[in-house]
Amino acid sequence: MTRYNTRRDKLRRELKRAGMDSILVTNFTNVTYLTGFTGDDSYLLITPTDEVIVSDSRYSQQLEEECPELDVVIRTSAMPMMASLAKLAKKTGIHNMAVESQSLTLSLFDQLEAALAGVTLARSSGLVEGLREIKDAHEIQQIRDAIDLAQRTFAVIRASLRPEQTEKEVAYAIENQIRLFGGSGCSFPPIVAVGPRAALPHAHPTGHQVKESGFVLIDWGAVGNLYISDLTRVLVTGKVPAKLERIYNVVLKAQLAAIKKIKPGAIMKDVDAAARSVITKAGYGKRFGHSLGHGIGLEVHEGPGLAPRQERPLKAGMVVTVEPGIYLPNWGGVRIEDDILVTRDGHEVLSSVPKQFSDCFTI
Repeated sequence: MTRYNTRRDKLRRELKRAGMDSILVTNFTNVTYLTGFTGDDSYLLITPTDEVIVSDSRYSQQLEEECPELDVVIRTSAMPMMASLAKLAKKTGIHNMAVESQSLTLSLFDQLEAALAGVTLARSSGLVEGLREIKDAHEIQQIRDAIDLAQRTFAVIRASLRPEQTEKEVAYAIENQIRLFGGSGCSFPPIVAVGPRAALPHAHPTGHQVKESGFVLIDWGAVGNLYISDLTRVLVTGKVPAKLERIYNVVLKAQLAAIKKIKPGAIMKDVDAAARSVITKAGYGKRFGHSLGHGIGLEVHEGPGLAPRQERPLKAGMVVTVEPGIYLPNWGGVRIEDDILVTRDGHEVLSSVPKQFSDCFTI
């Protein structure tokens, strides 16, 4: 039995608990998770005994290569997706079907409901995403590989950093280096923010040069074989601004306090609070506005979330970022981010880029 069979069987058990006999998976990332197929514009129907991908001729050969064990319906240009699904539903004899409400637009839901006369549709949310939160051994290794790609890339970027480089040039160099190392690219557009621009948590790279300030924040990640990494570091590139070391050490203390809390059963909001309390005590509580972290896997932002209102417990197999930050308008910002695996008896920090303040100096 392949890992994809195991995942689909877990989903079937979730469907049974929900009182449904089938599900139409329309989120392309979820289709990939359940089948290994990496194309798009294709839906997956899962019934108690069967699984069928409905696609088109562009993907015929790719489907044969990536998931040869699956039944495939290749529709023609004269056969719209909804008509193909109606024909398939009649053939499989399903009576009720869950649909992914976060993926299917209202317009498509209406079309599907009209096409599948006699089939009861139920809006569902998070069934597959809930399974994706717990990574299996294969997924964990894929994430490790993506982290390794990101870390080797950062070492090259750091060693070659020049004062006249712009934020854009550094960002482009990150993506190029990931590809040179064999990765598929960046897991998101890199954030490269010099000095005051680091006060923007999601700063877009510009023409500002590294030499314009004494430090630069770099938030980057790599895609290996589908799975991703997500890391952030601050590099000191010139004269150290007076507040930088103090603020940096507050953020590092907050991150370490949160990481220490991570273990199976730990409540997600309590992990967030461990970091937030350190930053608040230092007087910067209002300058840490985002959540502490998020899950990573096939996507850079997926469940679970480490945030003030998340009351669920962590479980072994989850992989989360821990990324507290302090952002001061017109001065800059500091964020430190690592990828953490929840293990059976605690946690493992998967990333290993040095992060003491003394490790930040470069150029």
